[in-house]
Amino acid sequence: MPKKKVFGLRKELGIVQVTIAGVGIILGAGIYALLGVAAGTSGNATWLAFLISALIALFTGLSYAELSSMFKGDAGEYDYIKTAIHKKYAFFIGMSMIAAGFISAAAVSLGFAGYFTQLIHMPLILAAILLVILMTLINFIGIKETSWFNTVSTFIELIGLVIIIVLGFKSFGSVDYFEMPNGLSGVFSSAALVFFAYMGFESIVKLGEETKDSSKVIPKALIYSVIITSILYVLVAVSAVSIIGWEELNKSSAPLATVASAILGSKAFVLLGIIALFSTSNTVLITMVATSRMMYGMAKEKSLPKMLSKVHERTRTPWVAILILMLLTIAFVFIGDISIVANLTNLFLFITFGSVNLSLMILRYKCKNIKRSFICPVNIGNFSIVALLGFLSSLGMIVFVLTNLF
Repeated sequence: MPKKKVFGLRKELGIVQVTIAGVGIILGAGIYALLGVAAGTSGNATWLAFLISALIALFTGLSYAELSSMFKGDAGEYDYIKTAIHKKYAFFIGMSMIAAGFISAAAVSLGFAGYFTQLIHMPLILAAILLVILMTLINFIGIKETSWFNTVSTFIELIGLVIIIVLGFKSFGSVDYFEMPNGLSGVFSSAALVFFAYMGFESIVKLGEETKDSSKVIPKALIYSVIITSILYVLVAVSAVSIIGWEELNKSSAPLATVASAILGSKAFVLLGIIALFSTSNTVLITMVATSRMMYGMAKEKSLPKMLSKVHERTRTPWVAILILMLLTIAFVFIGDISIVANLTNLFLFITFGSVNLSLMILRYKCKNIKRSFICPVNIGNFSIVALLGFLSSLGMIVFVLTNLF
């Protein structure tokens, strides 16, 4: 009896596509939905909250970059933590990341539906479910098609942010950018919230099996995506408070559309609303791609049921993992408050990021001989200062997330 052929994932992606994938998921629902909420806590210094989150993301991103150059599979955090700490703890972290993936995808789908139902009347839940199904189909069809959708959506999202930045040029310097209604603690609380807007940079490592020369491309793309989005977020936050001030920004459920309409009128509100549809749908797609690949990777490691590692013969995508993820996401569409969901997601993320940074510190001594095509900078001997900063900042953010929740 002939041996059944086992299919692997198709390598399609280069540095440009992977960087765009990283930028695409980061430039998602977070900046469009959470800017107003953050402004209520950090005032005109909201830009500083985004900068603090960016630094934390960069610290952890550098740790991810080195770890991804050591481990080639799609399981990501699971592989790192299993090798450094313990398989059972790695399983807990892996499941936490999967949960964060489908919970956040459900929440962002509701964000999409909120904009969509203002243009076409239909039940909110139905619009969200239809989006999840559509993004699942694109995910199933193939990574190349996903990359194309992401590329188009990312440039549309980028146009929306550039519009806000350009509109704010004439108003730069019109307010005190260090006005903090709740002091520095308010800024750090906002940073813990808006970190949701950076969610996804770590997902780049899960595209390793579908990336050409992944050990070199993945680390660079990860760092590039964090830097690009950080610059954009800070400029957008400065522009927004310059145009309408933090109080009015805080009152809006569609903050960037409100900013645009303050200068260009109601038509600009519709334009930014349409751009937000692309932004939120793209975030859902890339989050579902990354989460399905983690499920696939953990199944290959035999930590999840083997059926989740099945790859479709024609599309070469992990179709069972994609289907199960769709059902889980639809189940959580009924979660409503995006700020609560964002903080819950961030709690999972900061626990994971603290563990990833700790893993790098341990693996510097435990696995000295594993080849690394990228080494995290700023070291004392084998000890990583950057990983230590990433670990400590993640612990600090957990405190602020818990404060926001309770």
